[in-house]
Formats: sequence, structure tokens, C-alpha cells
Amino acid sequence: MSHTSRTAAAAAAALLLAGLGTACNRGSEPASSAGGAAKPAIGIDLPRADSDFWNSYAQYAKKEVAGQGLNALPISNSQNDVTKLVANVQVFQNTGAKAVVMAPQDTGAIASTLEQLAAKKIPVVSVDTRPDTGQVYMVVRADNKAYGTKACEFLGKQLGGKGKVAEFQGSLSSINGRDRSEAFATCMRTRFPDIQVIELATDWKGDVASAKLQSTLAAHPDLGGIYMQAGGAFLQPTLALLQQKGLLKPAGEAGHITIVSNDGIPQEFDAIRKGQIDATVSQPADLYAKYALHYAQAAAQGKTFTPGPTDHGSTIITLPNGLEDQLAAPLVTKENVDDKTLWGNNVGQ
Repeated sequence: MSHTSRTAAAAAAALLLAGLGTACNRGSEPASSAGGAAKPAIGIDLPRADSDFWNSYAQYAKKEVAGQGLNALPISNSQNDVTKLVANVQVFQNTGAKAVVMAPQDTGAIASTLEQLAAKKIPVVSVDTRPDTGQVYMVVRADNKAYGTKACEFLGKQLGGKGKVAEFQGSLSSINGRDRSEAFATCMRTRFPDIQVIELATDWKGDVASAKLQSTLAAHPDLGGIYMQAGGAFLQPTLALLQQKGLLKPAGEAGHITIVSNDGIPQEFDAIRKGQIDATVSQPADLYAKYALHYAQAAAQGKTFTPGPTDHGSTIITLPNGLEDQLAAPLVTKENVDDKTLWGNNVGQ
């Protein structure tokens, strides 16, 4: 999809930001600048364009810029390249950004950039990924350890606690990949010790996952389950390979390989309805965009927050390098796949 940058001019009578709390997380919304002056400029970097999840997030982010009446600088896309992210952030600094929204895919390599922004008093909101070090104003993210645990519990029960499972691990240089992998491994080891987990490192790349799955199927023809840590990257190549090998059996049919995913994109929901996969954990792409931009606006206006429950059903926790708003991420199966409150059922609306 195109990520053509678009600048939203500030409205003369700026809309208040709905649902954003004060220091106790429930108070009045950030006020517009005194005297109706233009809102502070916000720099927004999209992390990549090779994932259906992140493409959906990009759509929501652009809608929120317009819907919230933000003064956004031209939106950039760092294409999963930390060097490009650093360059894009430099452009934001040079063009007057008062806050920056980013989603660094390598959560270790961005530390020096975060330090530079902090020195210039430019607050950062990190979406979906939690930087290992370096100051952040707010991380907007779901509990990624819960992703791994939910996937483990679902697969373990479906397989009756026995068999073999392949795990497509995201990049372990990312806090998300580490959290999901560690939680999945811990849950399997403690709750389902008779299930053999075959860990496949993928760096979030679908072609790598497909190639490794092909080798795994050759070595383990009795594979009973697959955990995909990112449906946006892994769904289509996985289904294509299973189809090619005659292994894409619908749920309930003999030989079906139980598959649980993470993301909550429409394509996963369609696959659940068809019985091709069994479940996914829905990352709230819509809420990521909504609250990332809410917090960016608040940061630029000097607002502060404290840990505790929010008025949008989440909890703010303390990090060593900032705060994190942990949004809800429900498990989606055939029982609730048509729930209209799930963002994956509302894309494009």
C-alpha cells in the first residue's frame, strides 16, 4: 500500500482529544494552544509496509491525524531499517517536531536516537515496541507475553497436551519477539511438557518462515501445530505451502494442523472462518494509532501521566525508561470471529 505522506493542518477551532486523561488518567483532555494558535507539530514514522498489520495501522494513523485535527508533519516510513528511522527522525527535528511517534523494529539500536531527542526535549511515543533503553514518554502496546501464553494455552489444549509444534519466532532483537518467544516457551515447558516445540527464527520474514516450515515438515511429518507470531507476515506463505503439500485440512478434519497466530488482521479472520487456522490474538491496530497520537499531542503540550487504570480499559505501567499503556488484546476463535468490536472486522469502514 502507498504510504504517501499527508499533512493535516490544525483546525481553527481545535477539537479536544477524547478519552485522554490527566495525571490521574481520567481528567480533562489536553487543551488546544492558547488563543487558538496552531497545535504543535507531530512527527510520525511508520515502521514498514511489508505487513498487513502495519499497513492497517498506517490507514488508522492517517485517519486519526485528520479526525483529531493534528498538526502532523509529512509522514515517513522507515521500511524496517533503523538507519532510515534515524534519518527520518532527524528530518522531524529539523522541521520543528514537538513530539515524535515511532515503532522501532530493532528496539536496541534506537537508544542513541532516543537520547538525542530527550536532550532536545522532544518526547517520543513508541507504538507496539518497547525500546530497550532510551527515554520514552509513553509506549502504546499490548502485553506481548500474554500473546505467547494465550497461543500456548490454545495449542496445548487443542493438541491434548501431546505432539509437535512449530513456532515462527519474530526477531529476537525486538522486545516483542523476545516476549512472545519467552512466554510461549515457559508456558509449554511448565504446562505441556509432552509437546515438543520446534523454534524457527524468522526475523519477521514470511519467506524465511515458509522455507523453514518446509524443512520442518520434511523432518517432522507428524507436526500437529504452528504458532505464528505475526499473521501479517506469515499467514499467506504458510497457507500457500500447506496447500501445495496437501496439508491445508479444515479444522475438525483428520490431518488438520492447528494454527494460532498474532495480529488480528482481516485475512486471519477469513482463514478462521474457513477453518484454515484456528485462532489469533488481536493486536488493536486502531487503538495503537488512536492513543499513540493522543499521547503525542499530550506530550507536545506538556501533559503528564502516572501509572494506573485508564478510562479506556487499559493500564499504564512504569518502565525503567518511561511509561507503557497496555491495551487489551483478545483471543479470536470461530466463536467470536464475527464480533464487530474487533478492528479486523472494521477495516476500511
